[in-house]
Amino acid sequence: MRISDETVRSYLNDPEKLKKLYRKVLLVISFSQIFGGAGLAAGITVGALLAEEMLGTNAFAGLPVALFTLGSAGAAFLVGRLSQRLGRRSGLTAGFLVGGFGGLGVVLAAILNSIPLLFIALTVYGAGTATNLQARYAGTDLAGKNQRAKAVSITMVATTIGAFAGPNMVGVMGELASAIGIPVLSGPFLLSGSAFLMAGAVVFLLLRPDPFLIAKALEAYRKEHDEASVADSQLHNPKGIAAGATLMVLTQMIMIAIMTMTPVHMRQHGHDLADIGLVIGIHIGAMYLPSLFTGILVDRFGSNSMAAVSGATLVLASAIAAFAPGDSLFFLIVALALLGIGWNIGLISGTTKVVDSTDPLKRAKTQGTVDVFIALSGATGGVLSGMVVAGSSYTTLSLLGGLLSLILIPLMLLARRSDQAGAVKF
Repeated sequence: MRISDETVRSYLNDPEKLKKLYRKVLLVISFSQIFGGAGLAAGITVGALLAEEMLGTNAFAGLPVALFTLGSAGAAFLVGRLSQRLGRRSGLTAGFLVGGFGGLGVVLAAILNSIPLLFIALTVYGAGTATNLQARYAGTDLAGKNQRAKAVSITMVATTIGAFAGPNMVGVMGELASAIGIPVLSGPFLLSGSAFLMAGAVVFLLLRPDPFLIAKALEAYRKEHDEASVADSQLHNPKGIAAGATLMVLTQMIMIAIMTMTPVHMRQHGHDLADIGLVIGIHIGAMYLPSLFTGILVDRFGSNSMAAVSGATLVLASAIAAFAPGDSLFFLIVALALLGIGWNIGLISGTTKVVDSTDPLKRAKTQGTVDVFIALSGATGGVLSGMVVAGSSYTTLSLLGGLLSLILIPLMLLARRSDQAGAVKF
């Protein structure tokens, strides 16, 4: 779809009109993220438990997260390419709809007790998780250079509503599943599938005009007419992209690994589904709720400095998770809340760094590629987490997460020093 020169000029000549569109995009994306957050969180909460029940062992309890993060890698690539070609509306709508059908497929797999169908459906469900993550970029399309972290933050704050509600609906959805005669642990995936479908409907109906297509048209018009970009254009910087991607890959791997095995760890220590839902709900709330403040801090102190803070927070979270008594609900809540906060700071810092390092004309394609690596790191963390716990313990898994977190601190301090010298050296 091509944006006419007349439309482009109308936005260039009327900055207030462009600001109104920017605010509308943030509102629509935030609304869709309420549903997307619920779809993401509900499935994550019981995915490991459902696999443990159907497979009869906890050695592969990390497999569901691995499968839907692996699926999200493929989806991130495709959603990024589709968004680059047709705009955010087409890319996000397609991703959410596919993810929704995947969530409903998990329910069918549980009903039929079909392991192959479960694996396929979980992989397809990953499209929803990838799209939920990629939606954060849509808010930055029309944002100025000093607004990008806050734009990411606003959309992530909206995700908090659904992300916190999803896990706390686990018990209710389990009762509903039991009442209609389907496996109890498949109930939350009913919510996941329906929520992703609703998110797709919101984007399809309301995200008009498309922010990415408008941003591309504005940038192309400025370049064609040799006009200066309004604080939004920069050279394509592969080193900056690598720095942001490295940050997000490591934080994703650490967070997914510990989060995945926490429900299994809790169940082994006598906690019920309500306790598990509470811990995961607080964790996911902590992943998104601090976003508004995180965005302000990233814009104020820079992405590299805040990335080092992310590493320190993840180290503390891992240490508490490793040494907290398994029957202590309080310490598990603290550990998982800090885990979510550390991930939040890392994701917003890394996202901002990637956006700042990409040419607007190539941005969606590059962002999709970066998210592929993020998803693959999550899949790796999910697979290895179950194996580590089965072969050793949850304590060992958490300590390994802490060691990985330590890498982020010197890595990002080095990146800050390199930026000050005029280049990001990675």
